[in-house]
Amino acid sequence: MPRKFCLVLSTFFVLTSVGCVTKSSFDALQHQHDQTVDERDELVESRRRLQIERDTFEVQFIDAQESYEDERISRTKLAGDLARVERKATRLDSDLEAERLARIAAATALAERENQLTSIQSTYGELVGDLESELSAGQIEIERLREGLRLNVSQDVLFASGSAKLDRIGSDVLIKVAGRLKDLDDFIEVRGHTDDRPMSGALAKRFPSNWELAAARAASVVRLLEEHGVPGDRLAAVSMGENDPVVSNDSVENRARNRRIEIRLEPLAPTDSTPSN
Repeated sequence: MPRKFCLVLSTFFVLTSVGCVTKSSFDALQHQHDQTVDERDELVESRRRLQIERDTFEVQFIDAQESYEDERISRTKLAGDLARVERKATRLDSDLEAERLARIAAATALAERENQLTSIQSTYGELVGDLESELSAGQIEIERLREGLRLNVSQDVLFASGSAKLDRIGSDVLIKVAGRLKDLDDFIEVRGHTDDRPMSGALAKRFPSNWELAAARAASVVRLLEEHGVPGDRLAAVSMGENDPVVSNDSVENRARNRRIEIRLEPLAPTDSTPSN
């Protein structure tokens, strides 16, 4: 057999042998490659799902953080609102208690005032009974005020002309008045009034003006009331002079009406020792 042919035949067998080995390996590698590709695809898919889950968790986490912050802000606001409501409730409780006490005080004051007015009403009736003849003669007037009494006594009944000394008839009238006033708790203000005629002659030396004459006459009345049992700390003498006439000073009769002693009874407030305005 020729050498060249043998060499070709040998080469053919070698190639055939190598080809068989390479195909087998190739198939194995191909299978392994396919498995790797499948695994890679599965990993890629898994990675994609994990990425989606991570993104979802991130969104949920951010939402949770925002919700937590909203809740924290809401709790803080609610805590502030609660504190304000509690403070307001405390103030309301305090106001209600103050109002309750004020109502009690007002009711007590009202009851005391009603008792005072009842006493004034009783005093009015008693004075009217005691001074019936003087009232009938027009020498004295008794008037019920909104709170208290006012007695107007003509100065012509009490004093001689130009004098500040009480005469007997005037003293008797005032002694009757003192008998009713001494047991009261009211403040008693005695006001002296004159007409508008100026002082003249010898009278002007004692009383330079109507102020002094009215003051002296009011003081005489206060002194008599005190001497007959009316406590001095409930008495005051006030001069009004010619400045509070009840009628115009255009006639003898009107001037006589303006010359008067006014006795005012004013109930005292429960804790006061001075008259109300």
